[in-house]
Amino acid sequence: MVPWGRSRAEYVKMFAITAPDTRGRILDCGAGPASFNAEATAEGHRVVSCDPLYRFSADQIRTSVEEASVTLLANVEENTNRFVWDRMGSLDRLREIRLGAMDRFLEDLPTGLEQGRYREDALPHLDFADGEFDLALCSHLLFLYSDTFSTGFHLAAIREMCRVSGETRVFPLLGAYGEPSPHLDPVIRHLRKLGYRVERRKVPYEFLRGANEMLAVTRL
Repeated sequence: MVPWGRSRAEYVKMFAITAPDTRGRILDCGAGPASFNAEATAEGHRVVSCDPLYRFSADQIRTSVEEASVTLLANVEENTNRFVWDRMGSLDRLREIRLGAMDRFLEDLPTGLEQGRYREDALPHLDFADGEFDLALCSHLLFLYSDTFSTGFHLAAIREMCRVSGETRVFPLLGAYGEPSPHLDPVIRHLRKLGYRVERRKVPYEFLRGANEMLAVTRL
């Protein structure tokens, strides 16, 4: 898994988050070095982020992210046609946003760990009570790493998020290079067969070309 964080502004667009969504308790799964928790908490919202990354020190996380950023940004530069640049603007702006999100996250990490806002839980097993959250989010993990995780893993992960939350949202629904995930249709079919309401929703966010949908899943 590549440690690469997004900002709160990106989360709002990726998951079509509205004011009513922020009134409940939010769980961010596989959150990595995103600044969503830090920024949302500063605004008075209740967010818990979980990722095995949080077992490492701030210095170790910074080194890992900065090393990964060199390769990631080089890949983006070599494949600029696979991305939509109207909002991001340039490669330099992308670097600024991503590393800025990491900096904001690392500033918040010591306090967040003390307050229990950052947890080491990893999908598909979460150490939370049934219905403990109103909304669960999963950004750039499921479907993106289709070559790494099986259909069974995806199904178990989404069901686990649904167990602990009223609604689960997953973004994006494409693989790492914009190809359709082979797991998406089987996962949707299985979830519906098990009695979940499943919707593919357009969102006001698109950086990887074609990645402008999220999956919204609720228990009936």
